[in-house]
Amino acid sequence: MAICLILYTFAAGMNRNDRTFSCRRLVMMALTVVISHLSLIPAGAQNHNLEVGKNLEIFNALYSQIDLFYVDSLNPGQTMTAGIKGMLRSLDPYTEYYPEEETKTLEMMLTGKYAGMGALVKYHTRLKRVVIDEPYEGMPAAEAGVKKGDIILSIDDSVMTDKAVNYVSSRLRGDPGTTFALKVLRPSTGKEMTFKITRRNIKLPELPYYGMRPDSIGYINLNQFTEDCSKEVRRAFVELKQQGAKGLVFDLRNNGGGSELEAVNIVNIWVPQEQVVVENRGKVPQANRIYKTRLEPVDTLMPIVVLVNDETASASEITSGALQDMDRAIILGTRTYGKGLVQVPLDLPYHANVKITTSKYYIPSGRCIQAINYNRESGAAYKERIPDSLTHVFYTRGGREVRDGGGIKPDVELKNDTMPNIVYYLSAGGLDSTEVMFDYVVDYISRHEQIAPAAQFHLTDADWQEFRQRVVDSGFTYDDMSRKQFDELVKTAKFEGYYDEARDAFDALGQRLKHDLSSELDKHREIIQQMVELEIIAAYYYQGGSIEAGLNYDKQLREAERLLKAPAEYRQILTPQ
Repeated sequence: MAICLILYTFAAGMNRNDRTFSCRRLVMMALTVVISHLSLIPAGAQNHNLEVGKNLEIFNALYSQIDLFYVDSLNPGQTMTAGIKGMLRSLDPYTEYYPEEETKTLEMMLTGKYAGMGALVKYHTRLKRVVIDEPYEGMPAAEAGVKKGDIILSIDDSVMTDKAVNYVSSRLRGDPGTTFALKVLRPSTGKEMTFKITRRNIKLPELPYYGMRPDSIGYINLNQFTEDCSKEVRRAFVELKQQGAKGLVFDLRNNGGGSELEAVNIVNIWVPQEQVVVENRGKVPQANRIYKTRLEPVDTLMPIVVLVNDETASASEITSGALQDMDRAIILGTRTYGKGLVQVPLDLPYHANVKITTSKYYIPSGRCIQAINYNRESGAAYKERIPDSLTHVFYTRGGREVRDGGGIKPDVELKNDTMPNIVYYLSAGGLDSTEVMFDYVVDYISRHEQIAPAAQFHLTDADWQEFRQRVVDSGFTYDDMSRKQFDELVKTAKFEGYYDEARDAFDALGQRLKHDLSSELDKHREIIQQMVELEIIAAYYYQGGSIEAGLNYDKQLREAERLLKAPAEYRQILTPQ
């Protein structure tokens, strides 16, 4: 470091042209001095350091030449950021660079907090406008009276009618305490409305719903592991115990994880002090760490079922995996994502940040559940999923067999029902260019000042018939997967010369595969109606109400509740076979 400072001081005394032509000479002087000291470093490290120095010099020289000779002027920030992100793409998808203007994104990821008005926005395909999708409960947008479906016209004096979602969303955020004017068009009345909204710190609800189920079973839904979420889970669990809970369903489905420490603290609610929950092992000693439970548990005996699926990842897998390894809970659902890597945010000069994968984590049985190897021998990362045949056997505290690699395999595997293609296309996150379901929900809430409680609300037959007719009249279309595969089969048969002799069979099958939209709506009425009802409920009772109502149709939840009411079967599952 001292050598670099001396050379930098020397270079600073030169004029610009001298510095340009002397840059490479100074770098070589520095490398010469460094190399002269490499005899103190082991041979393997010497070779690595020489390669690092050589390639840094090449990179520096390359950028200097491009900056000097390229036909157009370069934007240094954009060019360097592109180079950095290209380098990181050769590692793994979790190592990410955040320039100064993106550091708030990293902060929100770690804490779940941002400053704004507290509402989701979306692009309405038919209207070609950004609209309000979902105001958050108790947040400035909801308090001001902003509603689902409001079309955003302007923010202060800036017109938003021709802007993309990301642009509008970034303008809605700002410093806490700042005020802006939000101008919208309300479709149900055709009136333009202006709301004066003061931004404040918004914390996304990590615990959107918890409550008592029948037969003294508590339910807690956790959707992210952000700062202090363990305190919220502990508080909710204590409250459920006070209400008489004798068993618990802990729902981690679709929870992509977050803070490792919060995962340890959540496990600690049901596990005694001084128990190892997770161990990090990395290349450098600073990355190694053992996390133990620190507090007195709330309850070490209550039976627990943890719900997981293929979107359960990271800290969620630490929680579910540790409870499985300690035989403290039954894991139910489908195999989890398989993210066994740990990232640490580090500060960079000029207020930039980088999130680096520094270690793998190992849960109490000693296994790492990372499902994918990121092989970099070719110079670019590619995914290589670990096959089950190459995984290793480990044992839970009670002697049950578990395996590493490939995520957490549930003790009880149970898939939820698949979503028909027509339902996916109709859904808010689907590909419906008519936006018929979104518009129906907006119209419905404009005509109904209030609805029944979340768990009791249902559309009437007349409501369903109205929605069904609107779908038919809207021009709604969707990809019929069976028809697409049939068309591919016909092409293949014609190519291979089998079509003519089987023409009658193909024609008959083709006729049977023709779908009629009205009959398809009737065929899948139950699941489509449920989806519409949940969207309507969310507009009145927010995310928590939608989750509560959705539990009425939850096959995995029903099985979890059945196990909690069958103590002998519950114990049998946790007993080595």
